[in-house]
Amino acid sequence: MTSVISVSNLGKRYGRTVAVDDVSLEVFEGEIFGLIGPNGAGKTTTMECIEGNRVPDKGTISVLGLDPRRDANALRQRIGVQHQEAQLQKRIKVWEAVDLWQSLYPRVVDSDTLLARLGLEAKRDAWFMTLSGGQKQRLFIALALIHEPEVVFLDELTTGLDPQARRAIWALVTGIRERGTTVFLTTHLMEEAERLCDRVAIIEHGRIIELGTPDDLVQKHCPERSVVFTSDDANVAERLQALGTVERAEGGATYTIRGAGDDFVTDVINIIAREGIRVRGFRTEIPTLEDVFLKLTGHGIRD
Repeated sequence: MTSVISVSNLGKRYGRTVAVDDVSLEVFEGEIFGLIGPNGAGKTTTMECIEGNRVPDKGTISVLGLDPRRDANALRQRIGVQHQEAQLQKRIKVWEAVDLWQSLYPRVVDSDTLLARLGLEAKRDAWFMTLSGGQKQRLFIALALIHEPEVVFLDELTTGLDPQARRAIWALVTGIRERGTTVFLTTHLMEEAERLCDRVAIIEHGRIIELGTPDDLVQKHCPERSVVFTSDDANVAERLQALGTVERAEGGATYTIRGAGDDFVTDVINIIAREGIRVRGFRTEIPTLEDVFLKLTGHGIRD
């Protein structure tokens, strides 16, 4: 696989505060790579150093074979950036913002086609201040893509958006990757990382503590699955003891069985069927990236 971003031993301090401490990572062409962690973990500082918008205190960075500081002008023509708290003038119109951004680059895409792809064609003449949160984020994506970059950086793209707007943005990000653009994003939303990212790096207190695909990290650190079902039959726990410990909710008819392995859920279903146990409700509970983070750091992602 072709590496488009390479970071080695990156460090950044603000006075006595260590924002980034010895971060190393690599991003490959055509993937969506997520830098995930809680607020204040060092995600934005790391991204800004990679973009060339902040000077690191130590380490080396290469983006598309260029040094973000030494080759800043050349790199800006090849990357797109959406900042975490980006704003525009209240009374600038959507088409005016796009026209302004187009003037910054020698080669740009057709603006009408881009706005249509992002669902903003009906808002072409709208003022920025009248746009919804989701529409503003789609506009910032449009501005980041106006020159057809090879790599696009998205910083906390969906923070503060409602679920419907968030899912619309997720679809747009997936579409960006499908057109061949590499995506580097930061987020503290674990569902977002699981839905979008091919690989993630978990950052905590400025350090990368784990890196891999979401599925691999869950399998590695939280392999246990749970089956929860409801049954009014008698002696359920005894009849399923071959599966291990069967927990019964106090005073109820809900049972929980925990185990690991790809065949665990199938084994539970087969034994329930063999024993003829009548089940009223049945669900599986699978660990998530948030469970991985909790196990690795000892606190929840939103703490």
